[in-house]
Amino acid sequence: MSAEFDLFVIGAGSGGVRAARFAAGFGARVAIAESRYLGGTCVNVGCVPKKLLVYGSHYREEFEQAAGYGWTVDGARFDWARLIAGKNREIARLNEAYRRLLLEAGVQLLEGHARILDAHTVELGGARYRTKQLLIATGSWPQRPEIPGAELGITSNEAFFLPALPPRVLVVGGGYIAVEFAGIFRGCGAQVCLLHRGEQLLRGFDSGLREQLALELRQRGIALEFGVQPQGIERRPDGSLATTLADGRVLASDCVLFATGRRPMLDGLGLEQLPLARDARGYLAVDAGYQTSVPGVHALGDVIGRVPLTPVALAEGMALARRLFRPQEFQPVDYQGIPTAVFSQPSLATVGLSEEAARAAGHRLKIFESRFRPMKLSLTESPERSYMKLVVDADSDRVLGCHLLGPEAGEIMQGLAVALTAGASKRQFDQTLGIHPTLAEEFVSLRAPVRTDS
Repeated sequence: MSAEFDLFVIGAGSGGVRAARFAAGFGARVAIAESRYLGGTCVNVGCVPKKLLVYGSHYREEFEQAAGYGWTVDGARFDWARLIAGKNREIARLNEAYRRLLLEAGVQLLEGHARILDAHTVELGGARYRTKQLLIATGSWPQRPEIPGAELGITSNEAFFLPALPPRVLVVGGGYIAVEFAGIFRGCGAQVCLLHRGEQLLRGFDSGLREQLALELRQRGIALEFGVQPQGIERRPDGSLATTLADGRVLASDCVLFATGRRPMLDGLGLEQLPLARDARGYLAVDAGYQTSVPGVHALGDVIGRVPLTPVALAEGMALARRLFRPQEFQPVDYQGIPTAVFSQPSLATVGLSEEAARAAGHRLKIFESRFRPMKLSLTESPERSYMKLVVDADSDRVLGCHLLGPEAGEIMQGLAVALTAGASKRQFDQTLGIHPTLAEEFVSLRAPVRTDS
């Protein structure tokens, strides 16, 4: 045996790193193993590089709007390869920052593929490690649909490393990744078609947001095809791709991006050695304290499939470290009212219940909403409209949900999330003075409900 630990973590993504650092801070002997890249999906092929590409893609629109404010922008050119190179440098910096965080916390970092031999033994690089507690935090991996020619398409993983901007992109999917990359490619100058099997984007979000986003994407020149699915992809002699749809049509493109879901990344971990229970989707089943069906083996983050968001994985990692090594401080993660943002163009953000979810939960509702032109666009020819909604319990006056489509939606929604966590009422929203002139002040200026349940 090479060493013995109190906690051995497999996977140095958001949740794994947080659990390892906090556990080490509580005095535990901790090791963490990573076979790909420090920081996991979020840092390398997820939230961080995606936001950088979103920033890059926004400049085209900014240049167009600048004329309304007296600016003439001549000779502006876009270089995709330069954007990707800059993104790569920033991600490399963050990889090293994660390395320093782990080492400074006293965590032993093991780089290589870890394989589980039993609930307390892990093998890596020919060495075996004993541990009292084992944590699986290996995240998830994008899936391709099982259709002929699926290998000709790419996933979000590969999209971050494309050597050049494809002139025509077909995006397949209707969730976060699909709408975000559709905006990125379109903003950078590509022709984009988004293909989705459902009747509307972003399942689970408030219907008002979904409808307004679809309108805005179309106004930006993104073609939306709903209620259809690809049946196969072929490579044409000129190198382009021909995607056949279920209705018989054939769409031509230079790149097909599959944003069709993710699966738990459990390949090659040796889980055949452990009778770990899984849910119907294949994710590891855990209790409220992230204990799997095998004592001493824990799991969290995307691998358990609860809420696949980085802040949730961070909270789960902190909670597990406390449960194992500071049990008097343990508090379970509250999965209700989690704020989230989609960095579509325009962006949207939400916290709390949608109108549909609130009504299904039995609440009698008052709905406040507004559509208007953002002030920044008042001197431009942009037809973009912002949309906001408050979902209020008509009996208690408590605000159940806040929803926004518009500039800096995520930044605005973070503050509103604090208000909802504190149980704010609509009356308290009304009593709050706005910051003028801002988009955010509209949330405290909505006075008359557009509809009230009887």
